[in-house]
Parts: sequence; structure tokens; C-alpha cells
Amino acid sequence: MSTSKPISILLVDDDEINNFISIKLIKKALVYTEINACLDGSYAIDQLLEIQAKDPDLLPDYILLDINMPIMNGWEFLDEYKRLGIDPNGRSKIYIISSSVFSNDISKAKSYDLVQDFISKPLNVEKIKELFSVEKAV
Repeated sequence: MSTSKPISILLVDDDEINNFISIKLIKKALVYTEINACLDGSYAIDQLLEIQAKDPDLLPDYILLDINMPIMNGWEFLDEYKRLGIDPNGRSKIYIISSSVFSNDISKAKSYDLVQDFISKPLNVEKIKELFSVEKAV
């Protein structure tokens, strides 16, 4: 029997319905996951700082980050995440998940060293499986 811990995911998106659907799809695609959702980047930063202070090994494996959110958008989140040195060992893999079709958003996402890739919404089981199978193969 495997004692490995579940894949931990932090979903940062202000759309509660989208979060509900994304969580359902992730759980369908990946059986052994632990998912937390934050409705804005500022709250997500607070959560991550708390985890980092308690035990950096408990930082999420993945952060799925929306761009367009109130209070603190995805770009501001990335800047603050880097400025605060939340994950100096690069434990968490950050993916931008956005419905934006603007090429400048995609280019901007790829300009951040922290960002692994830009994934277009809506998520579906195939995209999720592809994302995580690519990660496992690395």
C-alpha cells in the first residue's frame, strides 16, 4: 500500500462556479488530490505565507492561477509571491489558467520564470490529465 501524500493544488480564481467545476474535473482526472481554492490573490498570498511559516514542505505542489481577479490579480500575485520569497526552493509549480485569448497575456505569462505554462479555460478532464502527465514524465 502506497503512503505517498496526495497531490496538493491551490486554485486561485474569483469565480466560485468555475472553482466548483474545476475542482470536480480535477478530482475526476486525478483521484488522489487535495485542492484548496482562494477567491483572490491577496488571500492566496496570506495562505501561502502561513503555510511557509509553519512548514514549507506543505506548500502546494501546484498553483493554478487566474489572471483577472479583484483585489489582487494574477500578475500582482506573481509579483508579490516573488517579492516575498514564498517558495525559494521552487516546490510549487505555477500555471496560469485563464479565459484570456490575448496573445500579450500569454506572452506575459511566459515571461515570468515562476510560470510553467498558460492554460486556456475552460478546463476539461483531458487538459488536466495532460497537464499532470507531462509533469510526471519530467
